[in-house]
Amino acid sequence: MLEDVQDARAGLLSVPRVIVASNGSVIARYHSDPGFAALIDAADVIDPDGMPLILATRLLWKRPLPERVATTDFIHDACEIAIKNGLRFYFLGGKPGVAERAAERLRTLHPGIQIVGTRHGYFRPDEEEEVCEAVRETGADVLWLGLGSPAQESFAVRRRASLAGVGWIRTCGGLFDHYTGLVPRAPRWMQNAGLEWLHRSMLEPARLGVRYLRTNPAAVWHLLTKSRERG
Repeated sequence: MLEDVQDARAGLLSVPRVIVASNGSVIARYHSDPGFAALIDAADVIDPDGMPLILATRLLWKRPLPERVATTDFIHDACEIAIKNGLRFYFLGGKPGVAERAAERLRTLHPGIQIVGTRHGYFRPDEEEEVCEAVRETGADVLWLGLGSPAQESFAVRRRASLAGVGWIRTCGGLFDHYTGLVPRAPRWMQNAGLEWLHRSMLEPARLGVRYLRTNPAAVWHLLTKSRERG
C-alpha cells in the first residue's frame, strides 16, 4: 500500500491498484458469473478474506497461505502505516452517515489518521464521475470502497482511470458497518475455526443465511477440485 501510494504521488502509477477480497461467496460467483470473474481477474491483489480458503490450502498445498487477511483487521495495520507516512484515506459506501461514523470511530482508535472524506454509497450511474472527482479533490491516497459485491468490484475496475492520483482502491464490503457497531464481529474462536459466516448467518438469517446455504457448498467444491499451487 505504501509503495503504491508513493508511486502514485510521484506520477509513476498511472491508475490505482485495485485490491479485492476472496471468500466463499466470491469463489462461488466467480465460477458461475463470467462477468464477475472478469472483474476479479482485473484486480491487482486478491486477499484471502475467509478461513475456509486458508484451511483448503493447508490441506492441499505444500506451502499454504499463512493467514487470513480480513479487511476488518487489516484496516488497523493500514491506519498505523498511514499515520507514520502521512497517507490519506477516503471512505465511500454504506448507508447515509455510516461511513462518517466509521471514520469518527477509527479516528478515536488511531489518533492522527487522516480520513479526508466520506460519502454514502447511494448514487446513480450518471453520478459516478462526480463522485470520483470529489475523491480526487481531497487528495486521498487510498479509497476504501464499501458498496457490496459485485457493485464495489465493478466500480473499482470501471472507474480506476477516473481516480488517477489515488494509489489504492481497496474494496471493503461491510467494513464501515462493523466500525459503527451495526454488525458485530464473531467471537475470535469462530473466526479462527472458519465459522464467521455462521455467526453472520445467525445475525441476518433472511439475507445472509440463504446466501451462505447456496454459495458455501459450491465454494467448497471449487476449492477442493480446482485449487492449484504455483511455483
